[in-house]
Amino acid sequence: MRLAVVAAVALLPLLGGCVIYSNEGGEKVSIVTDQSAARDEPLEAVRKVDFDGQRLNVVVGSNGCTEASSFEVRIKDGDPAELTLARRSPDLCKALVPEGKTVSWTYDELGLERGQPVRVLNPISL
Repeated sequence: MRLAVVAAVALLPLLGGCVIYSNEGGEKVSIVTDQSAARDEPLEAVRKVDFDGQRLNVVVGSNGCTEASSFEVRIKDGDPAELTLARRSPDLCKALVPEGKTVSWTYDELGLERGQPVRVLNPISL
């Protein structure tokens, strides 16, 4: 099963469109690689972005219920590839999370090669 998911993610840039699948944690991961289907929704302001060699880690605002599955990741091929995060579901919880929440995706989930140049287009919130 894992090999089929990796193979499907590897073919994403060739096929375009949107893929949603469940990762090991049971979260729904939504990756959009066809920018012709881009929406005019506002982009999520991010506090920090870090590519650690195996994952994309992003710190975003949270009221306590934000998960990676709360976002749709959009990737447009290019040099560098352009990546945007759009919140799919609002965080309606009432916890105090002043430091934000770290959400992350593996390079395989994003269809990216290790070391591939990527530009994150979301605004930064300090």
